[in-house]
This record gives sequence, structure tokens and C-alpha cells, in this order.
Amino acid sequence: MTRFALVAGAIYGLLSVALGAFGAHALKASLTDELLKTWETGARYMAIHAVVLLIVGIWMRGQAAEGAALEPTLQWAAICFFIGTLLFSGSLYALCLSGVRALGAITPLGGLILMAGWILLAVAAARGA
Repeated sequence: MTRFALVAGAIYGLLSVALGAFGAHALKASLTDELLKTWETGARYMAIHAVVLLIVGIWMRGQAAEGAALEPTLQWAAICFFIGTLLFSGSLYALCLSGVRALGAITPLGGLILMAGWILLAVAAARGA
């Protein structure tokens, strides 16, 4: 799970930069201002949670180096950050590219999963993981 969090964080970091630049340059002429802001929101949330996944991965790696068992709440937080980002940012990108407004219904589900990840992270910190 440690490797998963680190690799996922690195990939999400790469994608946030690439997709953010794609939106700012290639899509600027074809998207409305509202859709461009929506695209930027997806890239921003992806970048933030890329860093968070890296932090969680480093945290878990530290536990492993100390010989401690991995804290389950950290593992679940990483899963929530991965899935939540995929749903939140992915649905925003899909909405912008397709124009299908119904895809926006997926975004709040991704947001709820991201919030669950933050709660799990707080629980792990409170436990002194």
C-alpha cells in the first residue's frame, strides 16, 4: 500500500500539471469561462491530493521502517484520496470535454470520498500513527 500511495501521488501530480496546462492552452479557445474554471478546479484538486498521497505514502514508509504494522486508517485514507480524486477531478474533466452535464452528479460523490480520506487522516494522526 505504501508503494501504491507513492506511485499514485506521483502520477496524479504529473497529470495535474499536464492536464492543467492542456486546459490553459489547448482548451482555452474551445471552453467557456465557466467550463475553464471547472477544468482548473479539477486540476487543482488533483494536485492537492497528489501531494497528500505522497505524504501518506511517506508516513506509511516511516512506519514500516520502524517495524510497526501499517496503520489501517492510513491505508484507507490513501484509498479514499485515490478514488475520490479519480471521481472528483475525472468527472469534471469528462464534463468539460463532453458537455454532458449529468457527469457533474459524480463530482459530489468524489468530494465525499475525499472528505472521508481527510477524516481518516485525522484519526490516524490522533492515534499517533
